[in-house]
Amino acid sequence: MLRILVASVALIMAGLASAQSYPARQVRIVVPFPPGGTSDILARTIGARLSAPLGQPVVIDNRPGAGGNIAADHVAKSPPDGYTLIMGTSSLAISQSLYQKLTYNLVQDFAPITQAVNYTNLLVVHPSAGVSSVAELLALAKAKPGSLSYGTAGNGTPPHMTGELFKAYTGVNILHIPYKGGAPAIADLIAGQIPMMFDNVPPLLPHVRSGRIKALAVTSLARIAVLPDVPTLHELGLKDFDAVGWNGLLAPAGTPREIVSRLHTEVVRVLAIPEVRDQLTSQGADIVGNSPEEFSAWIKAEVKKWADVVKVSGAKID
Repeated sequence: MLRILVASVALIMAGLASAQSYPARQVRIVVPFPPGGTSDILARTIGARLSAPLGQPVVIDNRPGAGGNIAADHVAKSPPDGYTLIMGTSSLAISQSLYQKLTYNLVQDFAPITQAVNYTNLLVVHPSAGVSSVAELLALAKAKPGSLSYGTAGNGTPPHMTGELFKAYTGVNILHIPYKGGAPAIADLIAGQIPMMFDNVPPLLPHVRSGRIKALAVTSLARIAVLPDVPTLHELGLKDFDAVGWNGLLAPAGTPREIVSRLHTEVVRVLAIPEVRDQLTSQGADIVGNSPEEFSAWIKAEVKKWADVVKVSGAKID
């Protein structure tokens, strides 16, 4: 009993010492999508301002693929020492029910740090589609079943499931084209290679304002401040249509509580910087910055919510 007690105390003291010296080298934030998308923009915004308070470089590591699962698997299996984090997304909550086989569990294999932002999705079209409203889009889709396609950041991403929910609500037959991130999908949309897409507000907003693409609707229940004239799908007749996404920072499960608390404190401070708040809100994001416990509860609720959406849509990925 004495030996066990001594060993336990030694482990606790070693953990405390590790936490007190943290970080002793660079911290890596893994992003599940390519550069240029919402998750990447947020990670770089936060990471650039974390280096000074942490006293170490914070680098961004883009690992796209499989709707975020490649990055999530990598981080879940990384040492729980606070040096490898992930910019988590709604995609990871969706994947829990969308994919038949996963090598990680979002609830069990991660230590939530803070939910950084929430954001809505936009339904946008290229001018060549020849439609200027959701009603016209639906009429075109119903007149030519299967002829329209919509691009997204990839299988299992919130925009993908938003599109599937849109199909379930309206009964239209439109083809999903998954990309390895929002940026390449947007590039093809602007080039007219695809007629429409669902994606987060931040990367689409500049192109909507420039007129290169047209926003037909937002997917939240309420209109958003940065695009006040764009209606919600709910008010256009798709009753209670509500599909919003989120980003938040997570560490591997087992990361010492002291390290999680340190990271939480510093990230929330970054989110409170006026310049950061103005930058994110001007892009259509709602800043959250909640506690690890609140973020954990949110993740559990999201896993259940999206499981229901997956069931309604009938979407499955092997």
